[in-house]
Amino acid sequence: MTADANDNTPPERPAKEAKARVCPNCGKPRSERYDPFCSKRCADVDLHRWLKGGYVIPGDSIKPEPGDDDEA
Repeated sequence: MTADANDNTPPERPAKEAKARVCPNCGKPRSERYDPFCSKRCADVDLHRWLKGGYVIPGDSIKPEPGDDDEA
């Protein structure tokens, strides 16, 4: 069977590669359904960290520029 020129599906990943990688939150084997996490719980924990600013790169505070008022 030949590949269709309009077929945009990604190539299949070997199962060996997926087994070698683990969930970044807890270290358990990844789930195909929640990749790169092992479960919905770990995916939700990671989302919560993003929303609460847990993945912020430390640095100096940005000073407001003159004329950047929030008056609209």
